[in-house]
Amino acid sequence: METLYNTVKELRAQKYISQEKLAELVGVTRQTIISLEKGSYVPSLLLAMRISEVLETPIEEIFKKETI
Repeated sequence: METLYNTVKELRAQKYISQEKLAELVGVTRQTIISLEKGSYVPSLLLAMRISEVLETPIEEIFKKETI
């Protein structure tokens, strides 16, 4: 089984961006960011691209496929 792993929380913290600010910048709610960071929400490609732009990090470095 494959799942999506992400480093949003770590990258966001490195850039001193709050969950609320990231949510505002990418056009979602803070709850969506919380769910994303917990791994319980898989973002659309468009949202992943927005997050990548805000965090100034390639999508491939933020979102990784993981086999369990």
